[in-house]
Amino acid sequence: MITIIHGDDLTSSRNYFLDIKQKQKDAILYDGNKITITDLVQNIEGSSLFGDTKTIFIEELLTKVKKKDLNVKEILNFIVKNSKESTFVLWESSVLSKRDLIFFNQAVVKVFKLPRNIFIFLDNLKPNNSKNLLKLFHQVLISGIKEELILFMMQRQIRILLTLSEPCDSEPIEELVRLAPWQLDKLKRQTRFFDLTRLKKIYKKLYEIEVGQKTGSLLLSLSQSIDFLLLEM
Repeated sequence: MITIIHGDDLTSSRNYFLDIKQKQKDAILYDGNKITITDLVQNIEGSSLFGDTKTIFIEELLTKVKKKDLNVKEILNFIVKNSKESTFVLWESSVLSKRDLIFFNQAVVKVFKLPRNIFIFLDNLKPNNSKNLLKLFHQVLISGIKEELILFMMQRQIRILLTLSEPCDSEPIEELVRLAPWQLDKLKRQTRFFDLTRLKKIYKKLYEIEVGQKTGSLLLSLSQSIDFLLLEM
């Protein structure tokens, strides 16, 4: 059996993945970037010798690794071939396309998606847009998304904009690697609304709000703190 868990609601998808894992007595966990075909062969064949089966959990096998990698193709073939006798659970930290999933036409697929309005809110983060941002922010809250997750996603958005505004020769941040070309183009257009100083100021303020929330030193509620940040933007 193969179960694939994916989506942009990382909190829900991750909790679902960990819940399954905790229920398995002999669960084996692999990082999709480091797993080899040898790892799988040894575990599957080793389990069969003793007449029991183990559940193999793999994180980020499809999201981070290039599909043209021959080693990955060998791993995928092995998983499909052995899915009747063994159980594989794959967790991916982004939304997979139909093309990504076509190889696993017999898999159980669980997708966890965030409401669309959180992305509309993030796309509208720009100076001199406070009235609209406040409206969108509270619409996101009404849809059931927690303030903590909104803060996290704002930090992620500004961090990406900062990276695109101040490119360097080092390896790109993980968030950039995962982006589709159309997402990257949209973010590049969004950077044009900001100067570097303003982006750094916003990122610093988001960090201060996060620290205040974690330490209990925020003078206002988290929602009110985000309100004031949006007003200052």
